[in-house]
Amino acid sequence: MKITCSREPLTAAFSLAASIAPARSPKEILQNVKVTASGGKLTLTATDMEVGIRLEVEEGVEVETEGTALLPVSRTMAILRESTDETLTLETDESGIQLSGSRSRFRLPGSNPDEFPPVVSFDEDKYHVISTRLFRSMVRRTVFATDTENSRFALGGVLLEMTDGTVTAVGTDGRRLAKMEGEAESVGGHETSGTNTIVPTRAIQLMERAVDENDETVDVAARSSDLLLRTKSAVIYSRLVEGRYPNWRQVLPQREDAVRLELTVGPVFAALRQAAIVTDQDSRGIDFTFGDGTMKLEASTKDIGQSQIELPIAYDGETITLTMDHRYFADFCKVLDREMPFEMEIESSSSPALMTTQDGYAYVIMPMARDR
Repeated sequence: MKITCSREPLTAAFSLAASIAPARSPKEILQNVKVTASGGKLTLTATDMEVGIRLEVEEGVEVETEGTALLPVSRTMAILRESTDETLTLETDESGIQLSGSRSRFRLPGSNPDEFPPVVSFDEDKYHVISTRLFRSMVRRTVFATDTENSRFALGGVLLEMTDGTVTAVGTDGRRLAKMEGEAESVGGHETSGTNTIVPTRAIQLMERAVDENDETVDVAARSSDLLLRTKSAVIYSRLVEGRYPNWRQVLPQREDAVRLELTVGPVFAALRQAAIVTDQDSRGIDFTFGDGTMKLEASTKDIGQSQIELPIAYDGETITLTMDHRYFADFCKVLDREMPFEMEIESSSSPALMTTQDGYAYVIMPMARDR
């Protein structure tokens, strides 16, 4: 194999593939990215046996001799990052791999590419077409709420529910829940059934990263034990989390007599950050008191101090106070534009708070019990 390619697009693609290859593995061959030169383009594949990726690079690629090679992740990534050459030549022979630029030359050992496990292609005839903007928004607005500690395995990912015309993503760790819904096109009658399509947190983050913002849509196909995502230049495969997701619809409050407040992200987030200055790891609760035309945020931590921040709101009803973990509220604010309006629904000190936006986002925070 002998190819010449522009360094920047190759580095971007290799970096994404390398993020899937495991840093340590009993199977050392997985610590490589497989590169195939054929048909005037490069195909990069990587896998850790749970997640796999296929990436195509055509920009700036000239294939002189077709072939396949395994590039060790750590050394190759270092070469690509440190190189100042605009173009690089990659050539293989019986003794290994040579990467060279105008004033640099590196030789790396080569492994047998035939021993590298295959990474599936997207050959499905049933799938959902989702706008790129919606998909990226769905991931960003739900993935932070998943259970990263894996104390409950089924919560260690984002649930995707796809029906005719809609797609819903849900993330929860049992203390808060994030849900994003939007329109999507079902091709071939594709839909998910039950609550089993749970994409691992790391995998769906990689999918979001792989999506080019210049692409209008992505294709998503759910199968019995895995999920495939296709963009114009990439296919990502992931095994699904085993188990059944909890009934998230029961968590979303359905209340007729709740108080509904119209707020804006920026001012609320600013007040929250100020109130949180006197909190610490063991004292994360902030009291939210609504009444007399204000939302009052109060925190108190022994040996640190107290804070009280007031924000004018359009509410003069009965006073309601509930305590919430400021980190959970901050996570909600961080994934939204500062100018975005949202509705906050509250009922009592013991019932959850529900925040919703007009573009299909809902976020629930369970109240805290706090000793005074």
